[in-house]
Amino acid sequence: MILRSCPRHQKGSHKKPSWWSNSRRRTLMMKWFVFLAMFLVLGFPLKGEASGPGVAVRSCQVMSEPFKDAREVISLKEGDTVEILKRKGGWFQVSGKGKAGWVRMLYIRPGDSGEKVSAAKEASGVLGLATGRAGSGNVVAATGVRGLDEEELKEAEFNAQELQTLKTFRTSKKQAQEFANQAGLQVQKVPFIQPADGK
Repeated sequence: MILRSCPRHQKGSHKKPSWWSNSRRRTLMMKWFVFLAMFLVLGFPLKGEASGPGVAVRSCQVMSEPFKDAREVISLKEGDTVEILKRKGGWFQVSGKGKAGWVRMLYIRPGDSGEKVSAAKEASGVLGLATGRAGSGNVVAATGVRGLDEEELKEAEFNAQELQTLKTFRTSKKQAQEFANQAGLQVQKVPFIQPADGK
């Protein structure tokens, strides 16, 4: 039997290729992100049947139905406490001052008035709005994140007067050139960029 002595690798003598370390780093970062997302979603789920105390973060109206043009039931001032009964889309059903109604989620912070909201709970709320989902696959209106909710989009109508107002802001090439000269702006030539698909 012939035994051959294999040279031991000295510490730091074997370098892994750069692509391996970058790939490994990306994999670890992805695993960490998935773990964090699962912790936020599973640890602090946004349930459709939310219940518990809540506080108005600013003055708002409580409506009879979860629509912006519904009848106003009561008004809330900043700091008023309510009881959250449930949630529907971007609205909370709340009871306060002896009456019940619907108010936009952005105006109510779940929890007691003196309770400090944890960073994880706050992040989970932002995550739910940013993804447009809550709980078990329910799509919610991301008011304030995307700008318009479903109700406002459905009620959108053509406004000829606003279109005419918009047209008054137009300017001619001559007016724009005069303004640029007065401001001392210099002409900058920007090369045309071809789209990736070649069209």
